[in-house]
Amino acid sequence: MKIYTKTGDKGATSLIGGTRVAKSDLRIDAYGTIDELNSYIGLVRDQEVNKSRAGILKEIQDRLFTIGALLATDPDKSRMKTPDLHPEDVILLEQEIDEMTAAVPPLRAFVLPGGHQSVSFCHVARCVCRRAERLVIRLQEVSVVEELVIIYLNRLSDYLFALCRIMSQELGAEEITWKARI
Repeated sequence: MKIYTKTGDKGATSLIGGTRVAKSDLRIDAYGTIDELNSYIGLVRDQEVNKSRAGILKEIQDRLFTIGALLATDPDKSRMKTPDLHPEDVILLEQEIDEMTAAVPPLRAFVLPGGHQSVSFCHVARCVCRRAERLVIRLQEVSVVEELVIIYLNRLSDYLFALCRIMSQELGAEEITWKARI
């Protein structure tokens, strides 16, 4: 299989199911952003501080490939079997969030992203996750999108925030709270 096919040279690509769409199509933007998020999760997973969490982060990457496949499928034309999400995937994130949240001081203010490069990478992943969620919600307004995809992305951004906080603690990084200038 060749890496390049030249079929997209004029700005169109194929969905699973064969439908050709512009590369600027909302569906392409949505699953492209999921791919970007997956790359950032890989960067977060590669941080030394996350060695013990590499398994869950790999699991998240696997679920993001599932979401990408779901979004890349033409809901009207594809008869191809695609991987699927399960409610247990969301429950796993919730359990991880609860564990991390219990291990850090209660949050009483907004936190400025940063404090350590590894934490900053995770904040970028969190922001990309929120953008992906917004794009998928916009796609849902015009096309069929499995509801669990949106739920998973919403919970994943919460997971990433909790991960930022526990990483800050483990790295001894200062969590700088936002103080509104009034």
